Amino acid sequence: MKRRSRRPVRYTLFLARSGGESRALSLPGWAVALFLALLTLWTGANLYLWHRSREARTLEVRLQALSQEARRLSLALEAERAKNGALSEEARRTQRELEEIKKAIEELRRRAGLSPLNLLPVRYQEGGQGGGAVAVSPSEDALAGWAEVRAEVLDLKNQLREVVPALERTLEVERSLPRGLPLRGYEGITSFFGMRKNPFGPGYEFHDGLDLAAPYGAPVYATGSGVVAQAGWMGAYGLAVLLDHAEGYQTLYGHLSRLAVRPGQRVEKGQVLGYVGSTGRSTGPHLHYSVYRHGTPRDPRPYLDPLWASR
Repeated sequence: MKRRSRRPVRYTLFLARSGGESRALSLPGWAVALFLALLTLWTGANLYLWHRSREARTLEVRLQALSQEARRLSLALEAERAKNGALSEEARRTQRELEEIKKAIEELRRRAGLSPLNLLPVRYQEGGQGGGAVAVSPSEDALAGWAEVRAEVLDLKNQLREVVPALERTLEVERSLPRGLPLRGYEGITSFFGMRKNPFGPGYEFHDGLDLAAPYGAPVYATGSGVVAQAGWMGAYGLAVLLDHAEGYQTLYGHLSRLAVRPGQRVEKGQVLGYVGSTGRSTGPHLHYSVYRHGTPRDPRPYLDPLWASR
């Protein structure tokens, strides 16, 4: 039996044109297979490129978002650094102000008669250093600085609680001490403290104060706050006022024409005690002014205003 040979597969493509004749195109099977394979590859390549392009766009959007987030974090970091810098500067400025307050409190303690205290914090003390170290962030360092400042403020408050009452007592004593002139219309010293020639006769006598020239009726003022120990006729001093002050001081204002206070009355520095006259052992209108310390007469000139103390 004779074997029939297999004819190669061919494909016929008919191309029809409107208003014209049709044409037939015969293609071998391998050409059609090649065309389909190329079409498949082209389609796959397009799909692959489209997918990669989509991924690229997604990555670009994400990169932009991350870039914006990084910029935001960078700005926030700069702001935090600036804030920490401002806090540190504020802490340093506050520290300087605290140092000035400490000096003022020490001066107040000295005036109040209190013993000085070492108010400086431990970190300023001299001495050895050592031990381990742990790094801290600027914000932690700033907070630590503020904690130290707050601790010092509390310490200063405690100091003020102790200083204020003592200072008030000291200021009360200072107001009570006889200082300044008992007259506003001062016209000079007519007789000084110490031995002098007797103005009423021969010989010499001890003068326990100053005679201050002033017109008749001029107001006489207390040179310090105190209590009226005596007010009235006091022998050679005529109408006079004797004031008790702090620390054993007394002042006497003599030869007054009229009194303005009474015994036992509390008077303040600068308050009117009476008016210039010539009562008692006197040759004319003037004020006799004496200063006593524990009953002993003192020269009043050092207790006058500096302008007159040297005269």
